[in-house]
Amino acid sequence: MLEKKDLTIGYAPTRRNVFSREDAIKYKEIVRNKIKDFGHKIVDIEDIAQDGLILTDEDSIKAINKFKQNNVDAVFSPHCNFGTESSTSKLAAELRKPFLLWGPRDEAPLADGSRLRDTQCGLFATSKILQRYNIPFSYIVNSRVDDEIFKRGFDNFVKASNVVKLFKNIKIGQVGVRPRDFWTVTCNEGELLERFNIEIIPYNLGDITAMSKEMIEKPNDDYKKTFDYVKNKMKVDIAEEKLKNIIALKAVLRNISETEGINAFAIQCWNSLQTMLGIVPCLANALLFDEMIPVACETDINGAVSALIAQAATFNENPVFFSDVTVRHPDDDNAELLWHCGPFPYSLRKADDKSSIGSHFILDGNPAGTCNWEIKGGEVSIVRFDGVNGRYSLFASHAVGTDGPVTKGTYLWIKVEDWSKWEEKLIYGPYIHHIAGIHGKIAPVLYEASRYIDNLEFDACEPQEDEIKNWLACRI
Repeated sequence: MLEKKDLTIGYAPTRRNVFSREDAIKYKEIVRNKIKDFGHKIVDIEDIAQDGLILTDEDSIKAINKFKQNNVDAVFSPHCNFGTESSTSKLAAELRKPFLLWGPRDEAPLADGSRLRDTQCGLFATSKILQRYNIPFSYIVNSRVDDEIFKRGFDNFVKASNVVKLFKNIKIGQVGVRPRDFWTVTCNEGELLERFNIEIIPYNLGDITAMSKEMIEKPNDDYKKTFDYVKNKMKVDIAEEKLKNIIALKAVLRNISETEGINAFAIQCWNSLQTMLGIVPCLANALLFDEMIPVACETDINGAVSALIAQAATFNENPVFFSDVTVRHPDDDNAELLWHCGPFPYSLRKADDKSSIGSHFILDGNPAGTCNWEIKGGEVSIVRFDGVNGRYSLFASHAVGTDGPVTKGTYLWIKVEDWSKWEEKLIYGPYIHHIAGIHGKIAPVLYEASRYIDNLEFDACEPQEDEIKNWLACRI
């Protein structure tokens, strides 16, 4: 699991020898201090390049080696005067990391009419060479370092870089096969590995069940801590024996995640667990979501990937909720119910909600382990990574919580501008009824991240792609 803000940025400012060296050095320092204030780890080139600026191919080679040694996740190359497009582009081509191009806006010419930097002119030059090398890159419109557009663009770039970093290191634990009738969650394991390096690690439900029973007999610290937490914080309306089975399952999955480097799980939540342990894993899933270990229901591998993407877009600061898209609001044509049996994180529940742990109201035998709470509203993003016939898309749109009827399970009613557009998008796109939801607006982050992920098409609904571009450029 990636830690919060576990991102390293290679700082590769550049200048050209025919403009002011002094001004380039000045702006190199101004920009570096600014991005350090944002709280990210920076690797600079002060010790390997004259004045800490890319000027020659030799500087570029040294920067490449240093950045590789320090495992940088993204590169920022501010043009502190015109810049050297050839050396800068060679650095980007060799590293193949998310690459941010920007330069501080020039002041007025001096009294004698001469200019010190011509930054914007150099940006046009470098962007052309990056395209020659077929290197994807991000760009912030030429602006001053204290402008909102720079802050907005830089923050969006580093969050997108975090998504890209995560995407290249995904390991999904598949706990059991998909439910027999759930054709919707079928996926191409080989294709996911070949195209995206997404690794799927299978775990037999029989083995997981045996490990859970052993956990009850020999509980570890996580089991004990979680059991006490649930008993003290939640209204538990199920037998203690069933609760122990659920907590044991949670502790087993957490231990697997930590020891085997699993980012997320996709679990067969019915029907085998009901036979083996007499439970549904909803509470276990909810607890793991709150610990930033997503668990997708019904062995939905692509759903687990969707949850990881959404989580990474906030630097793991907001937990994800994994949901069915279920029914339209009875009174509002542009509102919809996001619901599932109980995996929404407990930390997201409404403060005044009467939350409880109960039994399933749909499945035969009413197995224990569902959660019942409505989560808080506000701004949310809806995300789905999926594919069909070899084509993969990343759906990302924004909504807001709204009031609606009470129901069982965990849920949130959302309101959008035009639900009919959403419904058509979800029907005709390569998507299903499962989505990952997260609080905050992350569509611009995923739009930027998709530049760097081959074989993946960004698919927006609300906002549209043009609206995202306008927001990033501070035109709206």
